[in-house]
Amino acid sequence: MSEKVPMTPEGQARLREEMRRLKEIDLPQVVKDIGTAREHGDLSENAEYHAAKERQGMIVARISYLEQTLSRAEVIDPSKLSGSKVQFGAKVKLANVDTDEEQSFQIVGPEEADLKVGRISIASPLARALLGHEVGEEVRVNMPAGPRTYEILEVSYA
Repeated sequence: MSEKVPMTPEGQARLREEMRRLKEIDLPQVVKDIGTAREHGDLSENAEYHAAKERQGMIVARISYLEQTLSRAEVIDPSKLSGSKVQFGAKVKLANVDTDEEQSFQIVGPEEADLKVGRISIASPLARALLGHEVGEEVRVNMPAGPRTYEILEVSYA
């Protein structure tokens, strides 16, 4: 049995939209590009043809990956969760005990993680260390840059 992939409803919608765009826009365009490049003659030295074929392969592979991921999706709606313990979907506000620097993250599925917008993967060392802990607790995390200690300031599921 395939392992389930946890994701939020928003993450599932983003992946479905990416798959729709790949199937309806990108793939037909690259097929057109391949046809155009074929018309230019000798394919053995036709860089446009080879580039388009490579792009087609990458698009088909991404579509296949998205289909597999979505078929294994376990959609968890954080707005239906509550409590003070950190779990999937939680928005967590942390303070670095050593620097007093505060950071906020939402714990999401691996396909949704995007540090630039504050979403970390449930598979990340930080998320794994936080799971099951509550507001007020200190959590020691072995990060790639070395150990850190965080205090959990807030947990919400909005």
